[in-house]
Amino acid sequence: MTANLFKPYALNNTINLSNRILMAPLTRCMADDNLVPTPAMAQYYARRAEAGLIISEAVIIRPDGQGYPNTPGLFSQAQIEGWKTVTSAVHKNGGKIFAQLWHTGRVAHPFFYGNGNADAPVLAPSALGVEGSVPRMRELTYKIPKAVTVEEIKTLVTDYGQAAENALEAGFDGVEIHGANGYLIDQFLHHDSNRRNDEYGGSSENMVRFPLEVLDEIINRIGADRTGLRVSPGAYFNINGDSQDRAVFDHLLPALEQRNLAFLHIGIFDDSMEFDYLGGSASSYVRANYNKTLVGVGSYSAETASSAISDDKFDLIAIGRPFIANPDYVAKIRNNEPLTSYSEEMLTSLV
Repeated sequence: MTANLFKPYALNNTINLSNRILMAPLTRCMADDNLVPTPAMAQYYARRAEAGLIISEAVIIRPDGQGYPNTPGLFSQAQIEGWKTVTSAVHKNGGKIFAQLWHTGRVAHPFFYGNGNADAPVLAPSALGVEGSVPRMRELTYKIPKAVTVEEIKTLVTDYGQAAENALEAGFDGVEIHGANGYLIDQFLHHDSNRRNDEYGGSSENMVRFPLEVLDEIINRIGADRTGLRVSPGAYFNINGDSQDRAVFDHLLPALEQRNLAFLHIGIFDDSMEFDYLGGSASSYVRANYNKTLVGVGSYSAETASSAISDDKFDLIAIGRPFIANPDYVAKIRNNEPLTSYSEEMLTSLV
C-alpha cells in the first residue's frame, strides 16, 4: 500500500533522498535560554534520521524574529555550535536535515528581545496587528507592529542570507525559508496584512518582491539546490483570506519555478481545507501552477499520502505530529506496524 514512499528521490544533482517521507518542521520550544540547541535536541533529531529529509523546527534569523519561548536561533556563534551537535548526530545516523529559517513578523513579541523595553518595535509589512496572545505565554498579548522601512527590508534580506550561510556552517544540508503560516514573509503575500503603497505592496508584483529578494539572496549565498521554500496560498493562520490573494500567488509561483528550488512545501495544518479563491485545496492549486518538486503536508496518513503521490498530487510527503509520537515512524510504516497516537502531553518533553 505504501511502497512508493520508500522509493529514493533526487531533489537535484546535489541531494538525493533515501525515501519520500520528510519530517515536517515542528516547533518544540526546547532550546536553552540563549536559544542554543541542547544535547536533548540532538538526540531527538538523531532518532528520526531515517526520514528522507528532516526539516528542522523553525529557527529565528535574528532576535526580533522571536514570537515563542525558547525557539532556537541561527544568529550567534553559540547557536551555530549547538546546531553542529544536532546535524552531526543526524548525519551519523545516515540522515539529512534542512534548517527552516524564520522571522515571525507581527506575531513577534518584545518580551523576548526588548531587554526589558516593552515598546521595542515589532516589525511587519504594515502597522496592522493580530488579536490574541503568545502561545504558551498567554499573559503576553500581541502588539501593533511597526511598518518596516525600505532600508529595514534590505537589512532583513541580508540577515536571511547570513542565516542561510550560518546554517551551512552549522552542518545543515540546506535551508527551507519559512514563507508560510502567517509569519513575516507570508504577511507580505496577503492583502489582509500588507497594505503598503510603495514598491513592496499594492500590486501582486510588488507584494512578491520581498519574498523573492530573500530567496535570491539565499540562492546567491548557498545555491538553489540547497534552498527550499514553504508557502501558504490559502490564508488560514493569523491572517484573513482575501480573494485578491489569488493574483499574488499566480504571480509568485511562475517566478519560483524559474529558480530551480530544491522543493516547494505547502504550509497548511489540514490539506482537506478548501479556499474559494484558490478553487480548492492549497496543494491542488499549487500543483496546477507549479511543475517542480512539491511537498504535501496536512493531516495525511502514510496511506493517504501514498495515494496522493500515486495520483501526482505532490512528490514528497511531510509528516508532523506522528513523528513526535513515533521516533521510528519510517520503520513502523515500512514494517506495517501500529503507530503510537499523538497526544498534547508529548509536547512537554523531547523523546
